[in-house]
Amino acid sequence: MNSPLPEVDYAFLEDFLVRLLNTPSPTGYTEQAITLVQAALAALPSLSLRRTRKGALLVTLPGPEADPVRALTAHVDTLGAMVKSIKPNGRLALTAIGGFAWNSVEGEGCTVFTQAGGTVRGSLLPNHASVHVYSDVKDAKRDAENMEVRLDARTTSTEETRGLGIEVGDFVAFDPRVECTNGFVRSRHLDDKACAAVLVAAWQALQGAGLQPAHTTCILFSNFEEVGHGGAAEIPASVEEFVAVDMAAMGEGQASDEFHATLCLKDSGGPYHAGLSQKLRGLAEAYGIPYKVDIYPNYGSDATAYWHAGGPAAAALIGPGVDSSHHYERTHHDALLATTQWVLAYLLAD
Repeated sequence: MNSPLPEVDYAFLEDFLVRLLNTPSPTGYTEQAITLVQAALAALPSLSLRRTRKGALLVTLPGPEADPVRALTAHVDTLGAMVKSIKPNGRLALTAIGGFAWNSVEGEGCTVFTQAGGTVRGSLLPNHASVHVYSDVKDAKRDAENMEVRLDARTTSTEETRGLGIEVGDFVAFDPRVECTNGFVRSRHLDDKACAAVLVAAWQALQGAGLQPAHTTCILFSNFEEVGHGGAAEIPASVEEFVAVDMAAMGEGQASDEFHATLCLKDSGGPYHAGLSQKLRGLAEAYGIPYKVDIYPNYGSDATAYWHAGGPAAAALIGPGVDSSHHYERTHHDALLATTQWVLAYLLAD
């Protein structure tokens, strides 16, 4: 009979998740989010924290071995954009960061981060937005060439916009619009800030119970996952098992839902390690953790990137179900809690 898992402080998990969601971090502009995670973990004892040269955070949870033999990962970088050009009308053309559909952020508020450290607010709109003027508002294609940022500043020319400090290459973050209601968390960028919060909450629960992992374990909070190479480096050579903690993709034909954690057996990169996946399935069943098993047709993870870069460890993928991935996302208390419990079961397993 397994001993009960440490109790998870869900209020802490949700509070930290909301703070992380409200911290802008499009890929390439993640310093504030990494700092927030680092500060939360620095408040907990017995951890080794190190920044990588790519700006990610590598955390070591002490166990009996001198070097980590297990690794977990979640990423804090999100979808976003950069300024591609400043248009003659003073508005901004963008280039996308990560794989999202432009119509999914149409009408969303956004923040431009200037090289001088300033911010300018705006909204993302079609070039032809007014139905009272343009006949193609409903049918015009939503893509980078047909979308623009309308700045909340008095500017009608390239020169006036440059006078605000905005230049090509400035990062743009879309508003998350976080709301917690009736057990749900609704926000952009739950992919993958939900799982970063899960990993922080799992370590807090372990520490609160006076326990340590069964094996020395490292956690990579990566910052380039949305562009495909977040987990490609920095995992120690001693690691034998690597578990990515990332959202489960929901939709027609999928087994995942918002109320369960999910074990992914295959994504766009191919099957995950059958032995490690079976171990995770066994842990969920042993501890009575409700879970789903699924395959994601258009998906990659930090574990996939690790394998593509030649990483030799066994790799697997678990995570909470998230509705409308890469759109206005939503998950539920039950999925977040189940994923945290699953992580705890893995940390404590022989």
